Amino acid sequence: MKTLSFVRLSFLSLVSLLIFAACSKSGGGAYGGSTNNNNNSGGSNNNPNTVKMAGMAFYPLTITVAAGTTVTFLNDDNTTHTVTDDGGTFDSGNIAAGANYKHTFATGGTIKYHCKIHASMKGTVQITP
Repeated sequence: MKTLSFVRLSFLSLVSLLIFAACSKSGGGAYGGSTNNNNNSGGSNNNPNTVKMAGMAFYPLTITVAAGTTVTFLNDDNTTHTVTDDGGTFDSGNIAAGANYKHTFATGGTIKYHCKIHASMKGTVQITP
């Protein structure tokens, strides 16, 4: 009986550690607040015209591109996201994990966008003329 209790306790401890490790992964950090000015300074995002969705955040948080540039929004997360302009000019629809959405920003200005599924996910595209 003691052996069975020890095995259960060991199993529960292991499961608890795994859950703790998975849940303690921060949604901020490299994916949460960097600014990329097309110079690849925002961490591990190797394509200056790509915004990644990972850790329930857009990375970089703000990207600056020239008018006429196509930006790729890559869902590098394990859940579905959207890229939806706050002003209503574009909406990607659902982007499955591993998929992407491309949008060309034709004119200068500032576009704020969000994920319709996860309200805390927000980002900005700054378009220079």
